[in-house]
Amino acid sequence: MKRVFVIVFFTIISPVFSQAIKVMDAETGKPVEAVAVFNKEKSISAISNENGIVDISTFQTDELLIFSHVAYAEFQTKKKTIQVNNGKVFLSKQSEQLDEVVLSMFKNKEKTNRIAEQIAVVNSKEIVRISPQTSADLLANIPGIKVQKSQFGGGSPVLRGMESNRVLLVVDGVRMNNAIYRKGHLQNSITVSPNILDRTEVVFGPSSVVYGSDALGGVIHYYTKTPKISENNQVKTSLFSRYSTVNGEMTNVISAELQFKKWASFTSVSYSDYGDLKMGKNRVHNFSDWGKVPFYSDNMYGNYEEFPTPNSNPNIQRNTGFTQTDILQKFYIPLAKQTDLKLNIQYSTSSDVPRFDRLTELKDGTLKFAEWYYGPQERFLLSPQLEIKPKKKWISSGVLTFAYQKIKESRIQRKFGSLDRSYRNESVDVYNFNGDFTVSLAKRRDLNYGFEVAYNKVGSDAIGKTLRITDNEIDGFSGDFPVQTRYADGGSTYLSSALYVDYRQDISTKSTLKTGVRLTNTHLTAKWIDEQFIVLPDNDISLNNTALTATVGYVYKPGNSWQLNSVLSSGFRSPNIDDVGKIREKNGDVTVPNVALKPEHAYNAEIGIQKYINDRKFRIGANVYYTLLDSYIYRTPFDIATNTEASGKGSEILYDNEIGNTVANVNKGLAYITGFTLSYQGKLHRKWNTIGSITYTKGKSFDLNEPMSSIPPLFGNFEINYSDGKFEGGINLVFNAKKDIANYNLTEGIDNQQQTPVIDENATEDINKYYGSPSWTTIGLFGEYQLTSHIELQGRIQNILDQHYKEFASGISAPGRNFSLALYVNL
Repeated sequence: MKRVFVIVFFTIISPVFSQAIKVMDAETGKPVEAVAVFNKEKSISAISNENGIVDISTFQTDELLIFSHVAYAEFQTKKKTIQVNNGKVFLSKQSEQLDEVVLSMFKNKEKTNRIAEQIAVVNSKEIVRISPQTSADLLANIPGIKVQKSQFGGGSPVLRGMESNRVLLVVDGVRMNNAIYRKGHLQNSITVSPNILDRTEVVFGPSSVVYGSDALGGVIHYYTKTPKISENNQVKTSLFSRYSTVNGEMTNVISAELQFKKWASFTSVSYSDYGDLKMGKNRVHNFSDWGKVPFYSDNMYGNYEEFPTPNSNPNIQRNTGFTQTDILQKFYIPLAKQTDLKLNIQYSTSSDVPRFDRLTELKDGTLKFAEWYYGPQERFLLSPQLEIKPKKKWISSGVLTFAYQKIKESRIQRKFGSLDRSYRNESVDVYNFNGDFTVSLAKRRDLNYGFEVAYNKVGSDAIGKTLRITDNEIDGFSGDFPVQTRYADGGSTYLSSALYVDYRQDISTKSTLKTGVRLTNTHLTAKWIDEQFIVLPDNDISLNNTALTATVGYVYKPGNSWQLNSVLSSGFRSPNIDDVGKIREKNGDVTVPNVALKPEHAYNAEIGIQKYINDRKFRIGANVYYTLLDSYIYRTPFDIATNTEASGKGSEILYDNEIGNTVANVNKGLAYITGFTLSYQGKLHRKWNTIGSITYTKGKSFDLNEPMSSIPPLFGNFEINYSDGKFEGGINLVFNAKKDIANYNLTEGIDNQQQTPVIDENATEDINKYYGSPSWTTIGLFGEYQLTSHIELQGRIQNILDQHYKEFASGISAPGRNFSLALYVNL
């Protein structure tokens, strides 16, 4: 009996004397090995074992403990606080210190003070604070990014004067860019709901070494939320609901996270209903009618109106509303101590999305189109991802990612005065397989290497149907007619394969060097069968391109308060199927295939300076860059018979029963884009924070002596916010300078000069007819309050002065004064 008592006694008091605690990853819940724990004087220390267990019995109860790990932000807490929290410590990837934010987008986790490139990070807390309606609106809040919109159901991000297929979109390590991402304006950024995002990371400038083709202007990487395991089985649920007055938006998101010891699951369903968008009424630019909608087409949802319908309120932009549904299902399964499996399933779909800029297009003084809308935009992703940490000489850790994506999009249009409706349907099957690996050669020396294979299969078909009308309603079709497909009707494929290696070393405690090279090969095939509308020099093409890109980055920290960055990098973009083989009409120009198109290359040099103050809790920075484009792709008049650039207008061609002039993408010579971003971020006081930036961009071609397309005017934003316990609030200011029409590219049409105010209706040349983009400034207020530990209320007032304006190159006026109210419930 005495022996039993002794065993029981020591069993009870053993944890008290050993005082073992467990250190875990805040994102996954897995134990963290090799965490150093020490006191402020560093006189006592301990190390966590492979199970994350560390003995803190040698520390005093009131002593401050510091937790340090190379892959995590430093964490400090008192010993007695840990004991109250059941002996658990969670380490996260962020810290209050600005240089300790950890990035994942370079294929290995790295602190920003070792990265030379200009970067931006928006975490989940900031996403909640911004409360964007779409992911495009989220990107518009990131310093250095401008977003163009052709309709409300879209958003084309511009980085360093480049957009669309010159900017790479990535979600959870899988590239979203596919073979039909187009030149001009691209609206695919909204197919990832901001409500499912854990964070968004952006790197500016050519990033082709790590990401391959398309990353000329930069990379936007969306990271969706990941569940974490727990020793205590539990279920966490959340509800988000928001209403906005400017377009009657109603968004509802329901999420559930299941946490178990051996697996975890996260499910989220988001549904948004957007009504027609109101523009601002205060026209300080003095163009009284610019952007107003006096007439609109009332031909949606089976309704038929032979003529344009008068708009009772010209400030309401009819035909801008749509709905969108986003579903995320993610599983996290630790297969072993050093092996994790993540299964990622995403699905996004929408209602029909009206193309507002085309529905307001005029011909002979009246609306041209009775119908012009995108069919439901569907994106499906299935991606298993295996994370391994074998800790071998040739591989310390790695990630194997397989992904299958199915993208569907369609374009439906019909002109006023016609019963003929055309349907153009595209589908893309994308298969990706990536391997990214890291080797720790020595202390602060890392070698990263990997491979990528991406295969795109594109299907394109088209058909025309003649409507049958009864009592102003469409009750069926009376016949079919042939329509030209957008891409090759015999099918297209695009294969990209690459190998890369990237080396990073801390030369000293003050400097870090990064170098890398990537070899990429692309192979494109396309086959046209129907020659009823257009005859090409070659109907069955095969294009093969290879590129070697490199980067050298250097970080120098002369002292604790300064950081100097410099980067030399090269990038390239191999023509995809949209570049080579698209056929479409806009403003009387018909884009036709150019099967002789070659890759465009970029050579970039940039310098960054960061100054830290207030114990590195406030940062002032500047990034200046110069990018030289070689063989840049440019849209110009084209002679389809000779397959060469035309000296004047292109060939005449019949397209949708109208005569147009042919244009095509061709390779030009040299051009440059240069600019800078000035930014600051940090604490003004213990409860006051601020952030702000100003971005300037300029681009011009050497051979044509013309401004480059997609160059936004000077723009910026400033924000001050206050946080005190349960309340947080602030004020923000966003501004754009004027862009004169002389700085527009008037040839390609990407800058949409027709969307700017008209100053001379009778002028024969655009440079004399249009004004350009007027300057504008908006002011907004926001606030959020924690009602209980589970309920948070958020309110925003945007564009308080109800200014009317358009974002540069946009076909839709920006939202007017908007009141929004959101409710967050976490259980």
